[in-house]
Amino acid sequence: MKRTQVVRLGLVEYQEAKALQERLVEARKRREIPDLLLLLRHPHVITLGRPGSRQYLRFPESELNIPVVEAGRGGEVTYHGPGQLIAYPILQLEEGERDLHRYLRNLEDVALGLCAGYGLEATRVEGRTGAWIADQKIAAIGVRARAWITYHGMAFNHSQDLQGFDSIVPCGISDAGVTSLEHQLGRLVDEAELEDRFCRQFTKVFSRELQVMGTEQLEDLLKAKIKADS
Repeated sequence: MKRTQVVRLGLVEYQEAKALQERLVEARKRREIPDLLLLLRHPHVITLGRPGSRQYLRFPESELNIPVVEAGRGGEVTYHGPGQLIAYPILQLEEGERDLHRYLRNLEDVALGLCAGYGLEATRVEGRTGAWIADQKIAAIGVRARAWITYHGMAFNHSQDLQGFDSIVPCGISDAGVTSLEHQLGRLVDEAELEDRFCRQFTKVFSRELQVMGTEQLEDLLKAKIKADS
């Protein structure tokens, strides 16, 4: 099994996480860092995929109390908040793995398996990326790849607080809704427990051996490479 370092970053501003991913993709391209799985949460933010995504805002940006930012990923508009588990895999896809449709399906499998572990039946919906419980999306997926290195990833709805979605047409899909793990279970779910279960599903689907890397260790690794190049 290939080794991947999992880094739990906690609450990170969206733009900060986006810039970090850019740095990590370039460092991975130069083989300065290993494959990574970033687990984190974002403060309240609305992110836009394609330029036309603004048509799916329910209100003018000036009336929103949530920042709206360009995401630079696939997909349309979505909402992120502290009640979601965000997973950004920074993976070098090797020969035999270089199929982004297959990669998307693998991410869906992680979400489906995660739901199944809580006794929930989640499914795919033909023509719509993500994981669904009936006609409600529980996990949104939007990815990019550069030189076959993946970034962006999955937002899995954890908390019952989904009010941020009221300001948008999620993913541009007007005939479906959103749901969350806690809403479906009718109880609270510990954040660390959810992250642990996510890691186990990721290991199973991607055949990766996950090892823990601290945030300081990751930053030291990046700084060491910058210093070596100066």
